[in-house]
Amino acid sequence: MKAALGTPRGFVTVLLLLLLAILPLLTQAFDQRYLLSIGTRVVIWSIAAISLNMILGYGGLVSFGHAMFFGIGGYAVGILAANGITSGSIQWPVGVLAAALWAALIGALSLRTRGLYFIMITLAFAQLVYYVGAGLEAYGGDDGLNISRSRFVGLLDLRDKAAFYWLCFTLLAATLWFCGRFANSRFGLVIRGARSNDLRMTALGFPVFRYRLAAFTIAGALGGLAGILLANDGAYISPAMMSWVKSGDLIVIVVLGGMGTLFGPLYGAIAFFVLEETLKPLLDLLHKGWGEYWQIVFGPLLVLIALYARGGIDSMLGRRHG
Repeated sequence: MKAALGTPRGFVTVLLLLLLAILPLLTQAFDQRYLLSIGTRVVIWSIAAISLNMILGYGGLVSFGHAMFFGIGGYAVGILAANGITSGSIQWPVGVLAAALWAALIGALSLRTRGLYFIMITLAFAQLVYYVGAGLEAYGGDDGLNISRSRFVGLLDLRDKAAFYWLCFTLLAATLWFCGRFANSRFGLVIRGARSNDLRMTALGFPVFRYRLAAFTIAGALGGLAGILLANDGAYISPAMMSWVKSGDLIVIVVLGGMGTLFGPLYGAIAFFVLEETLKPLLDLLHKGWGEYWQIVFGPLLVLIALYARGGIDSMLGRRHG
């Protein structure tokens, strides 16, 4: 990473992180408060995309149900809040632990398969969680549930949008640091080696299944953390948080930014939300109501990137670094 700071990638990354770090100050100075809401979504979705990249980019495991961890983290916060437990010191560990335990259970079953079978099993479990959420009538069912934000007495007020944003940004920075250490550790190298040839790694004496299960569990826990932040951002939970469409969006973000790269998910999240917020008003200018179909334009753009920049946005910025 240090060697890459003098490259175009390094310059762009430092600039983006700096802009994200001071975004609340910029939005206040230019009186563009709505940009802070967009920035918060970018940061939260970046954390979720980084967690998916740990198994998709580094491990080659295409999970089409990663958004279920979003939902588990969010619903843990929402259910506890609905029952009078609003302390974040309780809610957040419970949400992360619940997502990690569910990931461990799913991983123990799905990681025994490969390819299409793995995709279908993760999708099936995600749909199971989705319909469980939709069936929780006591917590809003299909309509979702308005919740109170987590409370950290004497520390910070999550109702303050700037304070909440900086908390999310701090967690993003910690996630990037952790993922960087993960990718270059012995653990990460085994995961990356297994992506290329798991039989060879097994023959070398590495318990590949256990390594993959640990990575899947960690990715689930980070996905749960992103879900906790998402629930607090909107003070709302619903089954839509864990739909297969959201899982698809996460895959698109990782592929768009660059699979198997440290900052690729961040690039992808920024590009995804910038394009969404740009294409919607542009299409509405052409014809009222066209903005909701912005993905019709976004799709071909993604195809062009897949064809001419197979490493995603990260590859456009120069040589890749692991």
